[in-house]
Amino acid sequence: MHTVWKGAISFGLVHVPVKMFSATEDKDISMKYIHKTCGSPISYVRRCPACDIDVDWEQISRGYEYEKGKYVLFEKEELEQLSEHVERTITILDFVDLTEIDPIYFQKTYYLSPDQAGSNAYQLLLEAMKQSGKIGIAKIAIRSKSSLAAIRVMEGCLAVETIFYPDEIRPISQVPNLPEGISVNDKELTMAKLLIEQLSTPFEPDKYTDDYREALLQLIEKKVSGEEIRLAPAKPETNVIDLMAALQASIEAVRPVATDPGPAASKRTRKPAAKKKAETAEAAEPAAPTVAITPKPKRKTAAKKEAK
Repeated sequence: MHTVWKGAISFGLVHVPVKMFSATEDKDISMKYIHKTCGSPISYVRRCPACDIDVDWEQISRGYEYEKGKYVLFEKEELEQLSEHVERTITILDFVDLTEIDPIYFQKTYYLSPDQAGSNAYQLLLEAMKQSGKIGIAKIAIRSKSSLAAIRVMEGCLAVETIFYPDEIRPISQVPNLPEGISVNDKELTMAKLLIEQLSTPFEPDKYTDDYREALLQLIEKKVSGEEIRLAPAKPETNVIDLMAALQASIEAVRPVATDPGPAASKRTRKPAAKKKAETAEAAEPAAPTVAITPKPKRKTAAKKEAK
């Protein structure tokens, strides 16, 4: 792994030298803009429109536009000096429970490893946080960008999650067209809760894949090999008219099928469509929501038992 940052964790008077490594990687497929006429990649230049000349990096400084067309300029050294005192230290301010942080605050994850002779202090902090069940809230500056961070234990390693400051989170009140005063149909709500229960499962990240990236890679391979590409017609968009029918169809699509242990059991894995429809109708009643989840086995009546 490439080291992206070197510094130390500071909590109280304890100083833990660490190295930082990016915990994630961007696997998006990179493409360039190409001139269709000649097939050459388009280049981007740093050009001053007023002087009508290309500008080298040495002639460029940073500027903040405080009024339209008016800038105050900063040299690189000025900005570096501004963040010099915090750039190499992760200062833990508080310890909190992870469940208290809403996921909207999280940005990017980094791994931390001990640097130089910091193994003992690193392990001490890791073990103390692991046994206390707490995470540390700290301030950190990476590449001159200051942010809050959550330090937590991940499988025997300290990890840093950069998080947004509260004033960087947009208030929900700015979201347009949120529904207000709309009542929910009780039967539809019961069916929706049944569908959620059917789809509920422990989180297994390995089962999720980037279907778009895989399809794009296949398309790239076909184009490289000279294979002719034919685009499939786009599927027409359909609006859901009957919400209850859509919920019923969704539950039928995810209904679990019993494992077939033998010929006798295999007869019970499939049911007539009429009976499935009846079970779905029963599931719509709030009084008996479990009917749509687990098909009930057939039972013999007392009259049939006496006849035998």
